[in-house]
Amino acid sequence: MLVFALVGCGGSPTTDLDATGMVQALAKQGLPVTLTVTYTASNDPNKLLGRPNSYTSKASFTDQRVDPAKVQGGKQGDVNLGGNVEVFATADDAAARAALLKESAEKVPTLAEYSYAKGPVVVRVSKELMPADALEYEGALGKLVQ
Repeated sequence: MLVFALVGCGGSPTTDLDATGMVQALAKQGLPVTLTVTYTASNDPNKLLGRPNSYTSKASFTDQRVDPAKVQGGKQGDVNLGGNVEVFATADDAAARAALLKESAEKVPTLAEYSYAKGPVVVRVSKELMPADALEYEGALGKLVQ
């Protein structure tokens, strides 16, 4: 299991958080999130889980501020219903993934989303959120990942 230092709400270090643990930590930071899917190699829609230079864990969440009725074709685990967390073995791998997501969104605007990387963690957030709401994820990630 991937081990890295995170800081919880009380400021005490926490270790051993994978993507599911990160979603729970985001909720403890006050974000209106609910864990929806913890991915495995067999149900990862991108088929990247555990592959070289890719994420070692991934989990999706809903954000209560997103109206599911406004998300075309949204199904459980869809980033547009809230977001997801991807945890990598290295910060470089996470940065490369964040750059790829940004490049994809620039080429295909319908793929646009907010994404934030800090250390080995990438948090992808629904484009349905207002910019100020999405920025709350960047702030929380900055507090959680050292």
